[in-house]
Amino acid sequence: MKQKKLDQNINQDKLSKTAYALFDFTKSERPFLITVCILISIAGLITPYHYAAMWFGFALAAYSAIANDSIQTIGTFIASNSQRPWYLLWLFMGLIFVGTVTYSWMTYGGDVSYERLSVPGLEKAPESFVFLQLAAPIVLLIMTRFRMPVSTTFLLLNVFTYKAGTIVDVMTKSFLGYLLAFVLAIMVWFVLERFVKNYLKGKPAPYWIYLQWITSGLLWAVWIMQDAANIAVFLPRQLNLYEFLVYTGFIFFGLGFLFYLKGDKIQDIVNEKSNVTDVRAATIVDLVYSVILVYFKMYSKVPMSTTWVFIGLLAGRELAIALGKHGKSTKRKAWLFRAFRLGRKDVFKALFGLVVSLILAIIINEGVRKEIMDLF
Repeated sequence: MKQKKLDQNINQDKLSKTAYALFDFTKSERPFLITVCILISIAGLITPYHYAAMWFGFALAAYSAIANDSIQTIGTFIASNSQRPWYLLWLFMGLIFVGTVTYSWMTYGGDVSYERLSVPGLEKAPESFVFLQLAAPIVLLIMTRFRMPVSTTFLLLNVFTYKAGTIVDVMTKSFLGYLLAFVLAIMVWFVLERFVKNYLKGKPAPYWIYLQWITSGLLWAVWIMQDAANIAVFLPRQLNLYEFLVYTGFIFFGLGFLFYLKGDKIQDIVNEKSNVTDVRAATIVDLVYSVILVYFKMYSKVPMSTTWVFIGLLAGRELAIALGKHGKSTKRKAWLFRAFRLGRKDVFKALFGLVVSLILAIIINEGVRKEIMDLF
C-alpha cells in the first residue's frame, strides 16, 4: 500500500514538472507561437489562390530552409567570427549567394536550382497547392526553433514529389553522403589529432583567417548549388527577370536578418561541438564538407540532403577526436561516450524530420500513395 502511494506521488510529481515545463515554454516562446498561429491561418486562407500561395510558400521555405541549414554552411563561420560585425559577414555571404544563383539563372535558362529540379518527379512546377504543402515550411520553422537539424531536402521536396522512386533516390544519395562524410571525417581528424594537433594549438597564424573565409565562401556556394532547389520548388522552373529579382532579393535580405540573430537557436548545435570557435577547426570542417558536396554535385543531378552529410561529418569528427585522446582509459571512454551521445542525438532528430516528410508526402501526393500500394 505504501509502495503504491509512493508511486502515485512520483507520477504526480513528474506530471507537475511536465506541466510546469510546458507552461514555462509557452511563456518564453509566446511571440514565436503567436507567429506560428498567424502563419498557419494565412496558409489556410490563401491556399486556393495559386499565385499568392506560391510566393507565400517560397518566402516561408526560403527563411526556414536557410535558418535550419545555416548550421551546415555558415554555422562554423558565425561561431569562429563572432567578434566581427554581423553586417560584414552578411555582405560577404550575401554577395556569394547572389553571384551563385545568377550564374545558374543565366546558364540554365532561368533555372536557379542548378538543374536539381529537372529530375523526374520534380520537373513540373506546382499548378495548385494544398494546405500541407504550405504548412511544410512552418513545420520546419518549429523544428528549427527546437534546434533540430532536419533535412530541408526531405521536408520540402518530398511534399512536391509525385514519384516514390524519386524519394528513394534522394534518400539513397543522402545516406551515402552520411557514410562518406562519417568515414572521411574519422580519417582526417584522427590524423590531425594524433600527429599534427600540436601545430593546431596556441594562437592561430593570421593567414588562417583568410583560409577560413575562402573555404567558407566555397562551401556556401556549393551548398547553394545543392539546396537552392528546396526553396525554388514552390516557384516556376524557369524564372523571368522580375521573379528572379524577388527570389534573390528576399533571400539576400533574409540572410541579413539571420546574421543579425547570429544563427538563432539552431546555432547551438554547432557551438556544442569541440573547438568549432577555433578558426583552424572551422576551416578544416568547411574544406572537408566542400569536397564531399562537390563530389556529389558531379555524381548526379538528383537532390540530396546536405543535412545528413553534415551530421555525418560532425559525428565522425567527434569520434576521431575521442579516439585520438591519450591518457587514462576512463577519460578516453568519457570522450567516446560524449561523441556517441552527440552523434546519436543529431541522427535521431534528423530521422524524426525524415519520418515527418514521408508522412506528408504520402498524405499529399496521390502518385506516391499509388506506387506504395502497388508494392503491397
